Amino acid sequence: MTHQLLKAEIHCHLEGAAPPALVLEQARKYDVDTSAFLRDGAYVWNDFAEFIRCYDDVAQVFKTEEDYAALAEAYLLELAGENTIYSELIISPDHGDRIGLGADAYLSGITEGMRRAKEKTGIEARIIVTGERHFGPESVIAAAEYAARVRHPLITGFNMAGEERMGRVADYARAFDIARDAGLGLTIHAGEVCGAFSVADALDLVKPQRIGHGVRAIEDAAVVERLVELGTVLEVCPGSNIALSVYPDFASHPLKRLRDAGVRVCISSDDPPFFATSLAQEYEIARHAFGLSDAEINALTRTALEAAFVDEETRSSLLARFDASTGAAA
Repeated sequence: MTHQLLKAEIHCHLEGAAPPALVLEQARKYDVDTSAFLRDGAYVWNDFAEFIRCYDDVAQVFKTEEDYAALAEAYLLELAGENTIYSELIISPDHGDRIGLGADAYLSGITEGMRRAKEKTGIEARIIVTGERHFGPESVIAAAEYAARVRHPLITGFNMAGEERMGRVADYARAFDIARDAGLGLTIHAGEVCGAFSVADALDLVKPQRIGHGVRAIEDAAVVERLVELGTVLEVCPGSNIALSVYPDFASHPLKRLRDAGVRVCISSDDPPFFATSLAQEYEIARHAFGLSDAEINALTRTALEAAFVDEETRSSLLARFDASTGAAA
């Protein structure tokens, strides 16, 4: 069992982490019928389009600042219970605006939930603001402008998620320039739905420190070599990749091949309850499906902490705690 191992997660969408029990509770509060998307404690979907619809159905039961505080707190408490010491939550200010709550109140609720979880467990957490690619370049640029303008101490990164087949990376590059100028860490979804070319485009046009997923870089040896040379970290989410049929099974998943080639990789859960997983389960997958030893799994966790979008004092503190637990500090 990997429960005793300290864990870190740097790729998780907040609404996608909503525990089914909390969603049921919220649905009762707002008299929302969940039968179409939640049955027997599990989210119901069959393909990517249905997954997106299910995701939106789940998100609709969170409407107020307090609802978002409850969501952030619930997920971080779950992580802390799995021995997680650090988490980055991907959020979308656009979503706060679309539901009529407003980006500021949406952010305020999330940060309050983070504060409560830290007070109760000590878990350290940060926020990555994301632009959603399928809403177009202006929407993604607006998300970057919001992150830059609000200058919230817990917002430390910028991302772009959504439909990878929509538009060209070049169309969205300005958003990343805005985020970079604001001092935010950069990561971008690529190499999941689309092939290695999407990773190359990201490296060329965004120059991110990290890439969300990125696993299909394995299809082009030159792209893999660039990742190694640049030290770009891949936020790999194996359970998500299998659930969304990026790969048919763990045997064909390239996590180990990427690592063995020298690419810096770590593991995260993406949208855990939607994919019948959790961060703890991803660590079990690393052990049992990929055959990694505790030392090899710990190396992935250390990579996540080294790549975390935090100030150096916080990073040093997290690494000291982690190294003490693994004996690396001895």
